[in-house]
Amino acid sequence: MAELVLIETRDAIATLTLNRPDRLNALNYALIDRLLALLDAIETDDGVRAVILTGAGERAFSAGGDIHEFSQSVARGADVAMRDFVARGQRLTARLEAFPKPVIAAVNGLAFGGGCEITEAVPLAIASERASFAKPEINLGMPPTFGGTQRLPRLAGRKRALELLLTGDVFSPEHALALGLVNQVVAHDRLMPAARDLASRILRHSPLAAASILRAVTRGLNQSIAEGLLVESEQFARMAPTADLREGLDAWIARRKPDYPGSWSRKAVA
Repeated sequence: MAELVLIETRDAIATLTLNRPDRLNALNYALIDRLLALLDAIETDDGVRAVILTGAGERAFSAGGDIHEFSQSVARGADVAMRDFVARGQRLTARLEAFPKPVIAAVNGLAFGGGCEITEAVPLAIASERASFAKPEINLGMPPTFGGTQRLPRLAGRKRALELLLTGDVFSPEHALALGLVNQVVAHDRLMPAARDLASRILRHSPLAAASILRAVTRGLNQSIAEGLLVESEQFARMAPTADLREGLDAWIARRKPDYPGSWSRKAVA
């Protein structure tokens, strides 16, 4: 059986490819479990400092959940569907949202349902001009279940999100850009180079500082500004004694490029 998720690591960037092109990279249970296992391994791998997530084939990033598999869980009852489908999907999007290394979605084709929810959850996303997006769960008589009712309104605003959630209409990559769902829209043949360029620009900097920024933003986003500022202060306090901050300050004063000794697992920012 073909690998459900392909992994290639080069220049400290791991590229994860959802690999069910004949099923439009639909997220079956085994694929989600494999992706979660790879993220666990990458988190503790000092040789990987950023992740790019994309889809195999020319048609899809991901068409969302595997409806045939999901429907079998529904037939077995709500408790089974909640455990097998909803909890698993929410675990994946929460993991991507809170991952301590930058994750960039390279959306190479349609991103419907769970594929759109992955795009909402990751910190950064670039879309091909051939990409398309949709929140089609209402067509099945259900709400989104991988976080789409919560993250899209936070990104796009309540009314703009509800229009997409309640109609199920397909929307363009340009509209996704205007909503804040993606950072860039690029020519299809520039998608992976653009994702690698973004990752490389992040990798110039301290990995510990990047982790602290990701953590502060993720934790603080849904709190009050006062609570968020406490999170920010806490992250700085944890960076203050590190060699990375000392090196950054010394390099700035000496007008040279910094040479950070920090790594993602060593001296981790908790």
